[in-house]
Amino acid sequence: MNYHPHIHVILLGGGLTAKNQWRDKGEEFFLPVKILSKLFRGKYMDELKRLWNEKKLQFHGSSEKYRNHYVFKELLNTCYEKDWIPHCKKTFNGAQSVINYLGKYTHRIAISNHRIIRMNDDTVTYYVKDYRKEGKWKECTIPGIEFIRRFLMHVPPKRFVRIRHYGLLCTRSKTKHLTLCRNLLGCKQYLSRLKDMETPQILETLYGINVTVCKCCGGHLGKPQQRIPLRI
Repeated sequence: MNYHPHIHVILLGGGLTAKNQWRDKGEEFFLPVKILSKLFRGKYMDELKRLWNEKKLQFHGSSEKYRNHYVFKELLNTCYEKDWIPHCKKTFNGAQSVINYLGKYTHRIAISNHRIIRMNDDTVTYYVKDYRKEGKWKECTIPGIEFIRRFLMHVPPKRFVRIRHYGLLCTRSKTKHLTLCRNLLGCKQYLSRLKDMETPQILETLYGINVTVCKCCGGHLGKPQQRIPLRI
């Protein structure tokens, strides 16, 4: 429930050249972290200064002091002196593990119902993780108004998009580029094998998940009445 804005970026390990040829770095990790650190710092600080000059920054609470030009300049100097360390690494268990991890942020709300223990006219009590004590769960009680304030901080602003796609996954050219990349990478035979399959067969082939078998009792579920088309 704490306000912790951040951005996750998934980058492809290769791309198309100007001549529509596939190029990647093979087994090497293609992003040097030290160079990325300085580049990210420069881009971020440049945008921060632009917002300041256009008077689009708002300062409240403990940050009110930065309304002063000289104090804000001292903050900028401090930020430039520090080494910025972006967390950038290969995936441990493949792309699917990354998608599963990020799905918790992109397709869930700020707090799930099972974490809310009790509430009354004045307070709300819910479970939180105490990272100072090895991530153990404990109860936290706050005023109802404060709970609503924290919850609303996680509601995206108007016209805000949680997920954006660029490059090969750009909406305008995604179909054309992905088909070309799959053909260049030798995926044509694999994709044609999926084309005539029902949705349950596709899920089992790709992810090893048999949706026709109940996870609790092992019983077999009935065959779906309606076929869901798959776009290849």
